[in-house]
Amino acid sequence: MASDAAPHSTDDWPHLSGTIRDGRHVLAVRVYYEDTDFSGVVYHASYLRFMERGRTEYLRLIGADHRALFEPAGAPGHAFVVRSMAIEFLKPARMDDVLEVMTGPDEVKGASVVLSQRVCRAGEVLVDAHVRVAFVSGGRARPIPKALRIAMRADAPPGG
Repeated sequence: MASDAAPHSTDDWPHLSGTIRDGRHVLAVRVYYEDTDFSGVVYHASYLRFMERGRTEYLRLIGADHRALFEPAGAPGHAFVVRSMAIEFLKPARMDDVLEVMTGPDEVKGASVVLSQRVCRAGEVLVDAHVRVAFVSGGRARPIPKALRIAMRADAPPGG
């Protein structure tokens, strides 16, 4: 069966990007052996990878996948980079757990956004983080395109 989609397109595997639910992105992640320490508990740095995937897929679903930011049709040479992160490790996850990485905007400014991220297991919060990402090009902060700010609900009225 022929397809017009690019090879490895998320159009062929839409569930890989997670979903937007109640204004927040939700991505399912299974814990593998490689994610754990010697005792079978998730190693702390693995949560950073899980949350990076959550942020990447959130941006993809609202129209800003990373590859497109570097291509001429997008915003060439632009990227979102982590500027700061506050993280609390509340409870451990273990090998074979299925986790949900939830990502949503807390604050959107001209060239940066603060995202709230939680890693949960069966509704229980395991990790809580707030991540400030900057929109940059050539090593300097640049304004986030208006369409993207709107997609992140930056221009929504308070409480909306």
